[in-house]
Amino acid sequence: MDYVYGPGRNHLFVPGPVNIPEPVIRAMNRNNEDYRSPAVPALTKTLLEDVKKIFKTTSATPFVIPTTGTGAWESALTNTLSPGDRIVSFLIGQFSLLWIDQQQRLKFDVDVVESEWGRGANLDVLESKLAADRSHTIKAICIVHNETATGVTNNLPAVRKLLDDYSHPALILVDGVSSICALDFRMDEWGIDVALTGSQKALSMPTGMGILCASPKALEASKTAKSVRVFFDWNDYLKFYKLGTYWPYTPSIQLLYGLRAALDLIFEEGLDNVIERHRRLGKATRLAVEAWGLKNCTQKEEWFSDTVTAVLVPPYIDSAEIVRRAWKRYNLSLGLGLNKVAGKVFRIGHLGNLNELQLLGCLSGVEMVLKDVGYPVKLGSGVAAAAAYLQNTIPLIPSRI
Repeated sequence: MDYVYGPGRNHLFVPGPVNIPEPVIRAMNRNNEDYRSPAVPALTKTLLEDVKKIFKTTSATPFVIPTTGTGAWESALTNTLSPGDRIVSFLIGQFSLLWIDQQQRLKFDVDVVESEWGRGANLDVLESKLAADRSHTIKAICIVHNETATGVTNNLPAVRKLLDDYSHPALILVDGVSSICALDFRMDEWGIDVALTGSQKALSMPTGMGILCASPKALEASKTAKSVRVFFDWNDYLKFYKLGTYWPYTPSIQLLYGLRAALDLIFEEGLDNVIERHRRLGKATRLAVEAWGLKNCTQKEEWFSDTVTAVLVPPYIDSAEIVRRAWKRYNLSLGLGLNKVAGKVFRIGHLGNLNELQLLGCLSGVEMVLKDVGYPVKLGSGVAAAAAYLQNTIPLIPSRI
C-alpha cells in the first residue's frame, strides 16, 4: 500500500532514484541466502566482470559496495589520497558542492574552481594550474561528469588531454553517478583513474549500491594513501577477491540479483543503444522546453545533459510550486531546484529504463502544471515538438524486428 495513495502509477521523473523495471523487481523478490555458499561467490564473479563493461574498461578493478554515491565518493578519495594532498575540484552545482564539502572534511587541501551554476567546469583555469604546478603538488582532479542540479555534462576527454599535454601525473576521480550507463563514458580510453556510480540512477535499481572501478594507477596509489578507511577499504575487498569469496561483510542478496537482472537488460538492449536512447530523450525534452518558451539552465549546447534537464522559470513563478502541484494533482514527480537555483528551476529526469512514450506522458503533465501556475503555455506545444522529433528517430525494437 502506498503511504499516500494516488490512482494509477506515479510518474517518476526526478533524476534519480528512477523507475525500476519489472524484471529487476521480480529478480529481487527472493529470500535471503547464505553469502558464504558457492552460489553467491559465483554470482558475484560474473557481476564484477560485467560491471566493468558499463564503465568500458578492461584494466580497472571493480568494487560493489553496499552504500550510496556519497559512500562511493568517500571510497574513491580515502583509498587514493592522504590528508593534506592537494586536489583540484570543480564546483558547478549542488552535487559537486557536496563532494567538495566531503573532500574538505576529510582534510584534503582542496583547490576549488567555481563556475556559475549552469556552466561546465572551467578548464582554462585547470590548464593554468597545471602549467604552474611544475613540482606536481596536485595529486588529483575531482570532477562530476554530469551535474544533476543544473543539467550540465562536463568534457572528460578534455581533462585527460590537459593532463597529458603537461605530462602531469595527477589522478582523475570522476563522479559518474548520473552518467555511467546512460551517457557516453569510456574509462580506459579517457584515462580515468577512479569512476563511480550509484545503483538508483541509470542502472534502474533501488538505492544501496555504490559501484566503483579503479585503474591500476589508482590501485598503486592506494598502497601509499594514508587516509583512514575501514568500511570502504579496497584492500579488504582485494583479500577476499583472492580467496574467491569476494565479500568482506554481508552483501544484500536481493540487490545482487537485482544488479544481475539490470545488467542483463542493458546488455540485451546494447549499451551503445542505451546511450543513444538517452540522447533521444534528452533532445526531445529540450525541444519541448523550447516550444514552451522557457530556457534551459545549462548555458551552452556543449554542456547539455541527456539524463536531466533543468528548466528555468520566469521570476513570477516559484518552481517549487510546480513540483508540489505536479505531485498533488497529477501524480507526477519532478525534481526541485537545489541551493542557488531553488525556486528558479524544476528538473525533468530522463534516465534509466525509460521509453519515449513515458517521456511524452511526463511532458504532457508538465504542460498542465505550467498552465495551473499561471504560465501561458499552449497545451500540446512541447509534446508536439518532442513527438515530431521522436517519431522520426525512434528505431524498431531490435528483439521485435
